[in-house]
Amino acid sequence: MTVGVLALQGSFNEHIAALKRLGVIGVEVRKAEQLQDVSALIIPGGESTTMAKLAGYHNLFPSLREFVKMGKPVWGTCAGLIFLADKAIGQKSGGQELIGGLNCTVHRNFFGSQLQSFELDVSVPEIAATEGGPPNFRGVFIRAPGILEVGPEVQVLADVAVHSDRTANFDSVESSEEIPGSEKKVIVAVKQGNLLATAFHPELTADTRWHSYFLKMVKETSEDTSSSTASSAGIIRLPQPPKYDLPIYQQ
Repeated sequence: MTVGVLALQGSFNEHIAALKRLGVIGVEVRKAEQLQDVSALIIPGGESTTMAKLAGYHNLFPSLREFVKMGKPVWGTCAGLIFLADKAIGQKSGGQELIGGLNCTVHRNFFGSQLQSFELDVSVPEIAATEGGPPNFRGVFIRAPGILEVGPEVQVLADVAVHSDRTANFDSVESSEEIPGSEKKVIVAVKQGNLLATAFHPELTADTRWHSYFLKMVKETSEDTSSSTASSAGIIRLPQPPKYDLPIYQQ
């Protein structure tokens, strides 16, 4: 299993180091043709506008969109989440190009500026159930986005409470899960088919459970592909019998 990490800017080295701790090869991806050699892709956190400009400069967007459409596993963290979203708001003038595929609306700087970065214990029942360990994960939120809306096919893996007096973008949250005391919940981690996305940075912690969870997605996808190929290869096609023009017997 070889996992590509988009290495245009941001915390790609940290993702590669986390994969190495799990015994998996992580390779830097900067060109479209390199996507042909990897089983899956991680889009790291960083400065999303800068990453988008570099991806456009290297003409990566068509290949990245095709990679997603092919059903190969892709995980976006922070800026990577913004890239995968079908819709992003709160962007700079002119916006930025997106890969898309993840049926959600993301607010680009939902939790504020760089100075408002923080760490928070996030409840992760799905991760704890599949990967073990404690029920919470120490989320590192750096100028982090927030997921405002998701489609019906999107599985919510984690959300956090936000306060009206602490979050400038509180009114943009249309959460159906209101909390008493001027609080709402904003989604910070989701899964949709072959796509995984987190608003925080698991690669900046020693806890590799999110990476392990993603690798299980990669393995399942590889097994499904192998099974499909094997099934096709197992079909025995018998040759058609030759046709003979025999004379018609008449009495």
